[in-house]
Amino acid sequence: MSQFLGCGRSEQIPGVGVQWSRKYHTTNKLSTTKDSPQPVEEKVGAFTKIIEAMGFTGPLKYSKWKIKIAALRMYTSCVEKTDFEEFFLRCQMPDTFNSWFLITLLHVWMCLVRMKQEGRSGKYMCRIIVHFMWEDVEQRGRVMGVNSYILKKNMILMTNNFYAAILGYDEGILSDDHGLAAALWRTFFNQKCEDPRQLELLVEYVRKQMQYLDSMNGEDLLLTGEVSWRPLVEKNPQSILKPHSPTYNDEGL
Repeated sequence: MSQFLGCGRSEQIPGVGVQWSRKYHTTNKLSTTKDSPQPVEEKVGAFTKIIEAMGFTGPLKYSKWKIKIAALRMYTSCVEKTDFEEFFLRCQMPDTFNSWFLITLLHVWMCLVRMKQEGRSGKYMCRIIVHFMWEDVEQRGRVMGVNSYILKKNMILMTNNFYAAILGYDEGILSDDHGLAAALWRTFFNQKCEDPRQLELLVEYVRKQMQYLDSMNGEDLLLTGEVSWRPLVEKNPQSILKPHSPTYNDEGL
């Protein structure tokens, strides 16, 4: 764990001035966050406003334990349904803990963007997803035999870099392809990517994945947390269709 997520200063990306060819997708035709359904403002009572102003979570649309279970499933989908080997290969990343964290962070961030559209329940779910992520990171560090003191220092550094990365990605997704590429270059590639084709691939991946997540029913996501990821490179571009709704019982399981 000697290497960590880098979120560096804003610089020009080598090669972004090159006209990118899009073999699989045209990203400017894919929906962006600006085109996505915006969260509906929920009407809450005075008591709820007071307790939430104190830092507590008020009553939600669904029970908190159901949302916590769904949040765990959603985070699990980020680490178990992502093809890390394909990212290592196509983005020329070393098979290290830091690379794993960078890829996981990207997918967690996309889940957070999607769930923030689901009102107060979605925002609560976002906090739980992040909580599970840090529990997992800490556990993996212990399994790797990292000294507890060093692990604690590294966790603080990674936490700071995480929130800086989230801010950069949020700005990038609201921008055009060059803006998103800049965010990915600074954070995902740690300012070390000189191949514009890798940036193009990641930009297309994020755009199509956000479109795919937006097509999923919000209530299904809140109740099940089931998320599937598109492949990094599509074998059949026409396969990006609205996913089938997951099945669950009356307890949201």
